Amino acid sequence: MPTNFTVVPVRDGRRKTRKVGSVEEEEEEEEDVDDNNVLREADEYAPGDGLRKESSPFINNTDNDKAISYDGKNMALFEEEMDSNPMVSSLLNKLANYTNLTQGAQEHEEADEEEAGPKKKAVKSPQMGTFMGVYLPCLQNILGVILFLRLTWIVGTAGIVESLAIVVMCCSCTMLTAISMSAIATNGVVPAGGSYYMISRSLGPEFGGAVGLCFYLGTTFAGSMYILGTIEILLTYIVPQAAIFVAEKKEDEPAALLNNMRVYGTCCLTLMSLVVFVGVKYVNKLALVFLACVVLSILAIYAGVIKTAFDPPDFPVCLLGNRTLQNLNFDKCLKTEEVGNQTVGTALWALFCGGSRALNASCNEYFVLNNVTVIQGIPGLTSGVISDNMWSDYGPLGMLVEKPRQPAVLAADTSQDVYLPYVVNDIASFFTLLVGIYFPSVTGIMAGSNRSGDLRDAQKSIPIGTILAIATTTFIYLTSVVLFGACIDTVLLRDKFGDSVKRNLVIGTLSWPSPWVIVIGSFFSCCGAGLQSLTGAPRLLQAIARDGIVPFLAVFGHGKANGEPTWALLLSGGICEIGILIASLDAVAPILSMFFLMCYLFVNLACAVQTLLRTPNWRPRFKYYHWALSFLGMSLCLSLMFISSWYYAIVAMVIAGLIYKYIEYRGAEKEWGDGIRGLSLNAARYALIRLEEAPPHTKNWRPQMLVLLNVDTDLAVKHPRLLSLTTQLKAGKGLTIVGNVLEGTYLTKDSEAKTAEQNIKSSMAAERTKGFCHVVVSSNLRDGFSHLIQSAGLGGMKHNTVLMAWPGTWKQSNDPASWKNFIETVRETTATHHALLVAKNVDSFPGNLERLGEGTIDVWWVVHDGGMLMLLPFLLRQHKVWRKCKMRIFTVAQMDDNSIQMKKDLQMFLYHLRLDAEVEVVEMHDSDISAFTYEKTLVMEQRSQMLKQMQLSRNEREREAQLIHDRNTASHAALSDAAAGVHMTWTKEKLFTERHRGREANANVAVRDLFNMKPEWENLNQSNVRRMHTAVKLNEVVVNKSQGAHLVLLNMPGPPRNRGGDENYMEFLEVLLEGLNRVLLVRGGGREVITIYS
Repeated sequence: MPTNFTVVPVRDGRRKTRKVGSVEEEEEEEEDVDDNNVLREADEYAPGDGLRKESSPFINNTDNDKAISYDGKNMALFEEEMDSNPMVSSLLNKLANYTNLTQGAQEHEEADEEEAGPKKKAVKSPQMGTFMGVYLPCLQNILGVILFLRLTWIVGTAGIVESLAIVVMCCSCTMLTAISMSAIATNGVVPAGGSYYMISRSLGPEFGGAVGLCFYLGTTFAGSMYILGTIEILLTYIVPQAAIFVAEKKEDEPAALLNNMRVYGTCCLTLMSLVVFVGVKYVNKLALVFLACVVLSILAIYAGVIKTAFDPPDFPVCLLGNRTLQNLNFDKCLKTEEVGNQTVGTALWALFCGGSRALNASCNEYFVLNNVTVIQGIPGLTSGVISDNMWSDYGPLGMLVEKPRQPAVLAADTSQDVYLPYVVNDIASFFTLLVGIYFPSVTGIMAGSNRSGDLRDAQKSIPIGTILAIATTTFIYLTSVVLFGACIDTVLLRDKFGDSVKRNLVIGTLSWPSPWVIVIGSFFSCCGAGLQSLTGAPRLLQAIARDGIVPFLAVFGHGKANGEPTWALLLSGGICEIGILIASLDAVAPILSMFFLMCYLFVNLACAVQTLLRTPNWRPRFKYYHWALSFLGMSLCLSLMFISSWYYAIVAMVIAGLIYKYIEYRGAEKEWGDGIRGLSLNAARYALIRLEEAPPHTKNWRPQMLVLLNVDTDLAVKHPRLLSLTTQLKAGKGLTIVGNVLEGTYLTKDSEAKTAEQNIKSSMAAERTKGFCHVVVSSNLRDGFSHLIQSAGLGGMKHNTVLMAWPGTWKQSNDPASWKNFIETVRETTATHHALLVAKNVDSFPGNLERLGEGTIDVWWVVHDGGMLMLLPFLLRQHKVWRKCKMRIFTVAQMDDNSIQMKKDLQMFLYHLRLDAEVEVVEMHDSDISAFTYEKTLVMEQRSQMLKQMQLSRNEREREAQLIHDRNTASHAALSDAAAGVHMTWTKEKLFTERHRGREANANVAVRDLFNMKPEWENLNQSNVRRMHTAVKLNEVVVNKSQGAHLVLLNMPGPPRNRGGDENYMEFLEVLLEGLNRVLLVRGGGREVITIYS
């Protein structure tokens, strides 16, 4: 739907306006405008990123904009936002001056012409249109070596029908890929970078890097293929006498050819690399010359086809029986000839008769039994030879090329055939091999998108030019298959190197006016394609390296002073040399087919993902696409990979997978708004909606952790080992949220909150804790932790367990908020039915790199908590740190319990739970409350009273002191009575003395006697005395049994209902944990977390 814009001029009282046409413009100085609006390469380039900055929503946003201050009156309401939100006029001005010129290497002459000193740099507007910028480059890259050197052999071997199937499959693949590529290329401005830019920005840095490197390897091996094609044309058809290695025997010819290819290929690669290094501009300028060679060659082929209809060329093929002979060492297709009225053997006779021309010489049996026949290699369009070429004729290595329906007498002995001058298959041929060899002839469709920086209107030119080029080349290939099969005899089609027609290029025999037109044209075409590959591949690698997503490639992002990728060129030359050492065009072609197919597969995937996600930014101008077409193209690419070569396909996928995982774990973090991230968000949303908020089944229960961390004054993590414990408990599974609370308001603490979040994330990375970080700023810490416990998580993905550290310094702190916050957190987790884990001495817990030796994890199962105590040691022992530890379970038996039966029942329970653990039942007999317990309780209550007194305000303390002073002046006896009524003083010396005396007292003394000995104990809260008694007795048992354990897990008692006893609760826990090193207090969430059922 078209959108109409209306420009409304707003006059400023201090500026004049003048009218131009129907639009009023402001009259102002333009001295500094260009400096801010012209796009400089320096402004665009960000370190580690070879492409434009994408952090700003405005194109070409520069820091210079922030220096522009608005001085008018009409928009004064928005003047404070001008730094971050520019005026629409400024934005439109930048869009008008925007260009997507290539940001890589500058041409040599451009670097030389730069003048020193500050100077306004005008932006060159790209002027290339669809025909010159996209259509012809794609045509040049698609048509090439396979068309000239292998297409006739493919037609002869596969037959017209299967050859058409191969062409249709491959061309359909590239057409569907071009449709997907057109949609991506027209979805916004595509800076220079072409296919790599499109894939990486659509699928993310991991896929982008993996596919980009695969595309780079494909382009590099394409260079090898073109160089091998160049050398094959040179040594086979132009100057065969230049061969260094010459085979003395026929069976040694393939090895000699391969060695010649290696030597000459290496020399050619070195020469081409030097040309690319010294003068890229000459390669670009010669591109039209190379393209002209391709076009003239194709025109010569069509002209030759037309000529065969009325005047077929004379290329005789000599047959012995039905076998095709290599017409290299004889001129006459005769066995004998008359010389001076005497019949003598010909050169052909000598080849089959041991070198002798004597008629009585011993000759090959098949030669004796069969006659020689001469047929025309190019019988012409009207000959009806198309019927012989309709079907395939595959065969193994060394199979003789025979003419069907030609009479022949078979010989009994065929062992010597390999040494005789027959035309044979140099490789085993089958349909899938031909697909792999043919596919490189349809690659090159990215040539237009790679030149996006040079196009006048890339969004219009890329789709039209690419699709037209593919349609044109598809027509050429389809007609070539049919015309070759209709004009050329089947034995000549299957003769790969033209040995039967005196080593002429087979396709050259069909051309007009001379075979040399095709030979020279294909030679220069292969040279040009090789140079283009060696030019494009290093720049592609440089773009990947400058993106910074693959750390070990950083060195290849650098080059010469003008940006030429020198190091990337060296690496490309080295990889290209590997292909040349393979030396066989037929072996290299399937390799690069894999890499190109993988690249095309991900182009289709990118389009399909973006279409199905319907992201708001997905608005391609090219409308003739559909996700189904993209999926069809993707499926076709994958099928062709495995059809061509299943083992090469697996290797290519493994390489891409390794690169993907490397980038995922070691690569730089990039946010490119890619489709994979959008897909992840959609999948997460779908999963969260499907995931009910009801608690999971017991079999699926695992601790989903909320870790409450504290930071110090420098905003560094206080207890990083809490994160280590989280990692050891989780092993990367389930949900982990690391929370922290800062006291204050967000408006004043936002920078500190971000710093704390970064520090926590760094600690999480160091401790290998996978999860999320959430820093909350609250008016007080209590409310902040309450908000975290209530609201952390989303939907069904919420935490069920809270992990925190024991406040070890609560006694030394003058501020009671530390232990009060702790107790309130315990209460809140109980109210929200969350499990609670409290780690004491957490800094002594092992790190992730430590390996604990033989030892035990002791579980003290006092009350049933839903099985948390059983489950946690099992989870810990899955981690390498705790793997060697054994699990021991202690339970406490009272006087009326049968401890023997309890042990048997517990062992059976653990057996059904499939847990391996030692079981021990500890008997705790009812005993009198010791004097030590009373002393502990007394110290606790005295300290509580003292802290309450310390919390009085200054005035209250002064009034209290005055009251005491008045009573002292009244009488000494009144002072004693008042002191007993208010509070008891308790000094350190008195505590030590009473404790010592209490421990020396007889343990069997009656409670009444103890009260008589210590009158102040009569005022103690008996509930506190009983609780302290439990803590002391249980601590004695635990210390006795588990002091040497690596970890002790213990039921955590609940806090008192009466908040007045909070401090006493902390004392109880302190006594309970006294003398133990690593302790994990566990409080269940009120539900079963472990089950005996499957």
